[in-house]
Amino acid sequence: MSIVAIVIVILGIWLAFKAVGLVVRLLIWAVILGAVYWLIAPHLGLPMPG
Repeated sequence: MSIVAIVIVILGIWLAFKAVGLVVRLLIWAVILGAVYWLIAPHLGLPMPG
């Protein structure tokens, strides 16, 4: 394997980990916002989820 191929593989692995980290962060924010809505909705007269 050439040096260029090794660099491309390492870069691809690094970008994959960055993408997974972004997806996990977005899921955490979605859970937090859903929990806040679930707690506040009854007090504001909004429809309850589920």
